[in-house]
Amino acid sequence: MLRRTSALFSLSCLITNAFAANAPITAVVLYPGSATIERTAQVSAGMTQLEITGLPANFDTQTIRVQADAGIQVGQVTTRDAARTESASAREAELEAKIQVLEDKVALLDVDARSAALVQKYLENLNSAGTASDRQQPVVDARSMAAMLDAIQRGGSDAFTRMHKAEVQKREIAKQVEALQRDLARLRSGARDGRQVTVQLAARQAGALRLTYQVNNAGWKPTYRAMLNSSASTVELERLATVSQKTGEDWSSVKLKLSTGQPRQSPQAVEPRPWLLTYQKPVAVQLERAERPAFASAPAPAPAPVAATSAMAGQADNFIPPVIETRGSFATEFDVPSRVTLPADGREISVALSAQVVPVKQRLRTSPRIEKAAVVTAEAARPDGVWLPGSIQLFRDGSYVGAAQWNTQRNDKFTFAFGRDDLIRVSVDRVKEQSGTTGVLTQQNERVLADVYTITSFHKKPVDLLVLEASPVSTSEEVKVQASFNVPPTLDTWERRRGVVGWESVIAPNQTLKYSVDYAITYPKEGFVRGLP
Repeated sequence: MLRRTSALFSLSCLITNAFAANAPITAVVLYPGSATIERTAQVSAGMTQLEITGLPANFDTQTIRVQADAGIQVGQVTTRDAARTESASAREAELEAKIQVLEDKVALLDVDARSAALVQKYLENLNSAGTASDRQQPVVDARSMAAMLDAIQRGGSDAFTRMHKAEVQKREIAKQVEALQRDLARLRSGARDGRQVTVQLAARQAGALRLTYQVNNAGWKPTYRAMLNSSASTVELERLATVSQKTGEDWSSVKLKLSTGQPRQSPQAVEPRPWLLTYQKPVAVQLERAERPAFASAPAPAPAPVAATSAMAGQADNFIPPVIETRGSFATEFDVPSRVTLPADGREISVALSAQVVPVKQRLRTSPRIEKAAVVTAEAARPDGVWLPGSIQLFRDGSYVGAAQWNTQRNDKFTFAFGRDDLIRVSVDRVKEQSGTTGVLTQQNERVLADVYTITSFHKKPVDLLVLEASPVSTSEEVKVQASFNVPPTLDTWERRRGVVGWESVIAPNQTLKYSVDYAITYPKEGFVRGLP
């Protein structure tokens, strides 16, 4: 009796020390094109083995990492793949359940249609038996005949009506099933197998165990939102991120961290190759022309193939995760303040990272030669921190004015355009345009252009104005450019752009400013000049 009790106790300890858990996803580090998934399972004191089931089989087993709290020693980690019958995500299970319900309805409609067909066939047989001429017909009075005919008519009409309704309902259900199957096909990641991870433990006390692994088909890219308050001369600059994933498993209320790292790229640096020069003796011109092969540049070496495991080979159909357009020298991470829920169906969601109010310098900018309009701009020094290039949505006094691409690496400040200003009128008048020759001893061609830019403000208060002009620039010694302006430019090379000059001024209400630009371009009589208007 004592031995039986001891054996039962040992078996009970063995059962309690081995635990199977479906560890939920608690944190995700999202990279451009991939993600590191972290699952957390609770470990009891005395546990010797933990089985984590329900994992997708589309991640690289070489990226598995297991960590545990103090007092829990992690031993051997093994993985096992097996075909699974359950859905990879809750959304897939929901769609599969809806399809199954509709298919059951079709089956019931088929039963009703077959039963109606049996009634129809019976009535047809009864009618043919009643009208057969080679059989002796029973004597039926008029009242019985009328009742029988009425019963046959009602029964036939009911049978045909039921069959028609069944066909109509089946057609409608078929449309719904087709739509649900399309959604399900877009949702599925292609990896239908499951994976189980078994971890050997020595748990002296209770705690948490964290399992991490890397998957593809996920990514993020930075986006921004700039909202101009023209009265306060401030811009509220909001940092956001567009995230998307189709990894085969839903992320429900996870702690999300965004990283600019590129773990899918090779971590090794490219090694330089020797630069070899070979001298060849000159050959005769005739022989060279006859025997020398046509010159062709050596083909670029083919990139080394990247080995891919079968687990990583399963990719989602036509899914392109959002990716950062430029890569920095070092990885930067951003913590998403709130927890994120993201289904594995490839949809894109926007998450807010931070927001700050920046004082800006407002002014109106116009380039009359290019466009007869003025645009509201806001300028400020670029805030501290890492700002990656991305798209930006622009709002002026609460109204959406458009979107643009923000190249954050162009300079150390930002300049955003917030749409046209209809209270500024811009006109261009061509006062002189002629072509001819000049010079006495050496004649040269000459092209003369003269324009007047007229800018009028209808604002009720003074506003800052910037007028830009792209002057012609000669890239050849033979071409000479002489420029003259009635008002000397205050900017010689605007934003270090060659030939772009500008006038900074303040324009008062109902004031009109005029800028005259004259160009004389001379060049040799023989030949021509590209770029002349």
